[in-house]
Amino acid sequence: MATKKTYLLRIDPDLWNELQRWAADELRSVNGQIEYILRQAVKDRRRRRVPSASDDRSGERPQRLG
Repeated sequence: MATKKTYLLRIDPDLWNELQRWAADELRSVNGQIEYILRQAVKDRRRRRVPSASDDRSGERPQRLG
């Protein structure tokens, strides 16, 4: 099994309680729920991402306007 990165997270108690309820509704641990939410956010970001000039792999520098 691949190892996972350990990260200390400081979180507001009210948010923690909400995450606990949400995780219980979906039969996950809070850690699993946070990881699920983060994976979904990254997936959504990748889907909406507009290629930037730094993503150009052609080796040419983009022209500046103005």
